[in-house]
Amino acid sequence: MVGPQYDFLSNPLGAVRSTFDTAIASGTDPSSFEGRDWGALPLFRRFLFDQSGISQVPLLTPTSIRFLRPHTLVRYRGMIQDMPGNEFYVGAYKDGSVWRTNKFMDVSQYPICSSADTRIWERRLLYCVPVPGLSPWTEVSAEEFGNLSMDWMSDSREKRRRDEESSDAPVSCDEVQDSPNTKRMREGEDSSTAPHSSGAATDIASSATRSGYDIGSNSPPCLVKVYDSPESEMKLNDIFEFVGILTSPELQEDNEDSDLSNGFSEDPLRHFPPNQVPRLHCFIHRKLGIRDFLQNNPTVEPKPDLVKGIREALLRHLTAILGNDDVTSHFMLLHLLSKVHARDNDLAVGKLSLNLTCFKKEAVSVFGKQLTLVLKNLLPFTFCIPLTVEYLNTVSLAPKKNYDTNRLETGVLQLAEGSHLIVDETKLDAGTLNSVGVENCRLLKNLMELQQVEYDFKYYKMDMKTDTQLLILSEGKSNILPADVIVPFHPSSSSCPEAVTAEVLEAWRWYLATVRQLPHSIEQEMQKEVERDLVAARQEDRSLGPQDLSRLLTMGRLMSLSYGETSLSLEHWQMVKELERLRRQRLQ
Repeated sequence: MVGPQYDFLSNPLGAVRSTFDTAIASGTDPSSFEGRDWGALPLFRRFLFDQSGISQVPLLTPTSIRFLRPHTLVRYRGMIQDMPGNEFYVGAYKDGSVWRTNKFMDVSQYPICSSADTRIWERRLLYCVPVPGLSPWTEVSAEEFGNLSMDWMSDSREKRRRDEESSDAPVSCDEVQDSPNTKRMREGEDSSTAPHSSGAATDIASSATRSGYDIGSNSPPCLVKVYDSPESEMKLNDIFEFVGILTSPELQEDNEDSDLSNGFSEDPLRHFPPNQVPRLHCFIHRKLGIRDFLQNNPTVEPKPDLVKGIREALLRHLTAILGNDDVTSHFMLLHLLSKVHARDNDLAVGKLSLNLTCFKKEAVSVFGKQLTLVLKNLLPFTFCIPLTVEYLNTVSLAPKKNYDTNRLETGVLQLAEGSHLIVDETKLDAGTLNSVGVENCRLLKNLMELQQVEYDFKYYKMDMKTDTQLLILSEGKSNILPADVIVPFHPSSSSCPEAVTAEVLEAWRWYLATVRQLPHSIEQEMQKEVERDLVAARQEDRSLGPQDLSRLLTMGRLMSLSYGETSLSLEHWQMVKELERLRRQRLQ
């Protein structure tokens, strides 16, 4: 019985070199391979997706990186925090009479003579970090991680020894088991033969000093090298999953024979130590959305009957968390479903920032903590800012370019699309803002009103569009952050809410992630009804401006979506008007 032709997990470079050799043998000029594939990527796509091999590829985490072997296939999920530029390298060269390739490698397999015939290619560099504010429930659990490791080892044991004996041939089963990476994995398995995996995880973590990486217990950043992809496919702050080759943390920087830059360009990576920033040579990448972070992401159509039941349960829970304040819980639900779905010049259409007032320090210690915990359990990316004068005067909110290190130094407001930001203004006491504090207030106001953050590139500044939900907790109306909706918080009780099962939480997460992505429209007859009501509201209250009318339309859209409806109905529009009436009644 003949085993698989390639070992994509343990020896992906074998497939790369083998397909390169085949292409060269067919008479193709290696110069034609600059910026394009020679047949390797279809093999990986077939293995990863058609054969469901993607589930066998380990995820790069603080735990897994301690035993993963260099030059194996891994996955990394993160946000593009910086784009250091492009890197030139010796993509192909002649070793005697034989053409070889260095694609998807940091160090050449063979020495490159100065007189060798070479081809200089280019690859794109992306500095990626864990998504800011990533909630713990989105991460792979220890049990899932242990099962994945054991599955990988079991698959390796089942493979047959290959007939090919060349260095470019796929690695055999025995060779995989004898590799340092698999030995460490096997040690973890042998030391914990019981069904639970906590012992294995502990043993794996204890091998940190042997892994070659010095990253501590935090999720690692990753320097991703991308090939043959248009620059327009990726932009700053996008979240991606990358599948590619993990290279060694012990790169020989002083090995001139292996230097792929060939000495003709300045090293753009000198400020990214390989033992602290893992390198991943990317084969395949895909952009991730909020739904991709759900642990169980069912392919269920969000039909109104199904959605209505989930909505009612979630609304009851929010109401209990907010001290049985029914009005505030309804606005909170609309706020959680909001997103920027269009832009008209500087107007971000679809946002619904929320300012809950009457929040005294005592209320924050009870309701604020409960609300923050609930949001972290519901949303994949949440972040909290405790707003004080000292914080505003010292914090770096906007990212700044450091030209000495050629790095974009991150700021608090460099967030991924779909992030939720809680601003606790109850801690803000009287004080004097310095120039940094004044600038930070302006940045927060621009984020609130325009949904954009100004990045500082020293010689110029650039506005970067974002989509961040903002919730402000304050005693009175916030003077720093003018929210779209101001709702006085009126709790009537402070009892602890009922415990929620994991299954219910997963249903709520699915609901919030799914219905906010639904399309929406207003039928012509309904549009006329809405216009008549808005004109009447304007005549009744001359203080209403275009932004207030736009907010009411946004609330109508969100109310429909909250029920799984993609078109505004008269019933839902009446609900919006009543909710607005109750809110304005509280403001009087």
